[in-house]
Amino acid sequence: MSLILCILLAPVLLIAAIAVKVDSKGPVIFKQERLGRGGRVFSIYKFRSMCVNAEHTGSGVYSGKNDARVTRVGKFLRASSIDELPQLWTILKGDMSFIGPRPPLTYHPWPIEEYTEEQRKMFLVRPGITGWAQINGRKGVEWHDRIKLSVWYVEHLSMWLDIKIFFATIFKVFSNADNENTGATVTADNAGKSAETAAEPAEAEDTETV
Repeated sequence: MSLILCILLAPVLLIAAIAVKVDSKGPVIFKQERLGRGGRVFSIYKFRSMCVNAEHTGSGVYSGKNDARVTRVGKFLRASSIDELPQLWTILKGDMSFIGPRPPLTYHPWPIEEYTEEQRKMFLVRPGITGWAQINGRKGVEWHDRIKLSVWYVEHLSMWLDIKIFFATIFKVFSNADNENTGATVTADNAGKSAETAAEPAEAEDTETV
């Protein structure tokens, strides 16, 4: 399916790549390390939607729709979720699936060593472009709760659940629902976790679903 989509969406991918290149200096593709199945580190790819070195500019975190580091083309890519399309290649490689828990950064919300035994269940399956947490709050959900939703998905995995997530994702994308960070993504008092209150790193989770 990912190969077929890569072929069918080739014109969209080409236009998006040209637009990113013309709009601002820097690479077309943003590459980042994430945690996948079994906690293995792999590279995720997106169309770059922010200026180069955004994570080292200003606060270093994505602050919302008025973030000046987001390029003009990037705003459209984020709103339409087109920036996520390069992940079709990651699916083709076998590192990801269409449906599954969103892969966290290697250091955010916390390193793999700090996940509890219960939380590690989310790594029993391949991560996905979209998942149960993304249709149940998306960016408005704090990370402890995102992980709980991901674990619930793994424990109730079925084809019908994936179909439900697929169609719910389409609605989320076209309505652009829950596509902005509304507060801290990790809080110290949630579930008793000893983590500092923190926002999402720039370019980390700029758009959660495709």
